[in-house]
Amino acid sequence: MRARLASGNPHKLVELRRALPEWEIELIDDQELPPETGSSYEENARGKALHGRADAPSDAWVIGEDSGIEAAALGGRPGLASARWAADGVERLLEELSAASDRRARYVCVIVAIGPDHEEVVAEGTLAGTIAGARRGTGGFGYDPVFVPEGEEQTVAELGDAWKTANSHRARAATALAAALSQD
Repeated sequence: MRARLASGNPHKLVELRRALPEWEIELIDDQELPPETGSSYEENARGKALHGRADAPSDAWVIGEDSGIEAAALGGRPGLASARWAADGVERLLEELSAASDRRARYVCVIVAIGPDHEEVVAEGTLAGTIAGARRGTGGFGYDPVFVPEGEEQTVAELGDAWKTANSHRARAATALAAALSQD
């Protein structure tokens, strides 16, 4: 399966390649992605996929992805704005939760894939957990140094790439995508 990822984030490309090893996935080159102005992860992901579909090879799928972290005590913020919430989103999250007793959070990822014939598949993955009191670990990216998945004591940044490949919100969305496409 050939695919193009409509993203400027090479970390997401690495994660999707690990989660979908049988796929040949490349970043879409030289394109400015549309602004993330949708009211949902799905709308943002669809906008990226549609934008990328215009210049993609005729036999390739185009993957648009949007993801974020939602803190319960913050009413689901930063959510859709996770990537642009602050210059240092992790630090801001820690500051805003400093006095909170409820540290529950979840990662959300939605993938919209548009095929060669413009067929569309939507897949979602979530990962529930809590926010640690301080940064821990050096792996991953984004909020991984403070996100402790349910059933774990370490942050995603401490758990490492192998754990993330099998269990992250993005891996779960990729697995759901692959399952949906295999049913066709």
